[in-house]
Amino acid sequence: MELFARSEKTRVVEEIGGVARLGELVRELGGRRVLLVTDPGIVAAGHVERGEAALRAAGLVVERFADVHENPTTADVARGLAVARDFGPDLLVGFGGGSPIDVAKGVNFRVSCGGEMSDYRGRATATASLLPLVAVPTTAGTGTEVQSFALIADAATHQKMACGDPSAAPKIALLDAELTLTLPPFVTACTGLDAIGHAVESAVTKPRTTVSAHYARAAFEVLAANFPRVVDVPTDLAARAGMLRGAALAGLAIEHSMLGAAHSLANPLTVRHALPHGQAVGTMLPYVVRFNATLEPATRQTYAALARSGGFADAHAPDEQATEALATVLIRFLRLAGLPVDLKPLGLDERALRALAGEAAEQWTAQFNPTPVDPSAFERLLNSAS
Repeated sequence: MELFARSEKTRVVEEIGGVARLGELVRELGGRRVLLVTDPGIVAAGHVERGEAALRAAGLVVERFADVHENPTTADVARGLAVARDFGPDLLVGFGGGSPIDVAKGVNFRVSCGGEMSDYRGRATATASLLPLVAVPTTAGTGTEVQSFALIADAATHQKMACGDPSAAPKIALLDAELTLTLPPFVTACTGLDAIGHAVESAVTKPRTTVSAHYARAAFEVLAANFPRVVDVPTDLAARAGMLRGAALAGLAIEHSMLGAAHSLANPLTVRHALPHGQAVGTMLPYVVRFNATLEPATRQTYAALARSGGFADAHAPDEQATEALATVLIRFLRLAGLPVDLKPLGLDERALRALAGEAAEQWTAQFNPTPVDPSAFERLLNSAS
């Protein structure tokens, strides 16, 4: 199978400095009036100005919506929708990390199909044709640039909704490593850990397929090889390009496979204790690996295969030993990034752990974990990390 199969819904364009081609790529899709969705940080970094210049040089009319927040909610989508209705775009560009790209998808649902964001929770939910979308990621993390789902939280309850339709996937994902050079080291680390979590979790979920297995393995190999380098030498463009490639491969693995318990735990840790999403995923992932491997032999075999393909276990090492090597390297990645390897810094008491476990069990991704997880299982996992 090709690294990025041509049969996928999204065409992946990898090019350092490729943002200069954004207008050309949009014109290929027939775009004339472009709504660019981004956030203030990307504007301040100067990247949006470069993107808009490329669009205008191609003769396109551009409107900017830059009021997207981290962990976006239905309120972000509603503000973007108001701009879209006034402007009347025929194409959207999601420019930034996962938040702007997901909001662009949310705006697309609502401007094209009407209704509220909650109407599009689940799969195949679009009721009309969606506008073409081009995604330009500036972080190597979520993989949403190649996915048909948007994660949008309800502004009132903060519950995350996975809103999806095959036609919501971006038509083009433009991977330009230069756009990631301005990321602070902490953000580089957290987004990288998130992408690694996507590769490891999507490899073992219940809906996994041979296609998702290909993408998950390829993603883990690329990400594990480049993460230490990008943390140690942030200016290394080759390493940053590798991280962008790995994040997109992991995004495709999710598209075919979904996620598991580490992400179920990460969401309430972020909401209740302000732990950044990627850090929360990275912290919980080694404990989830050990938990799943103990209870599920087939999962243990898959984890062991990942460790071997990444070069962290000998080809002839027993599965138990190789799986522990995988958990160990995941912990090493946390240490390389200067992050805690457990939840002890949060000082969680028994009541807090129980509340987190209950909320983790309600997350959409919990149902896809290879080993059944209920509040009791999540509490055991949290205790092991505390």
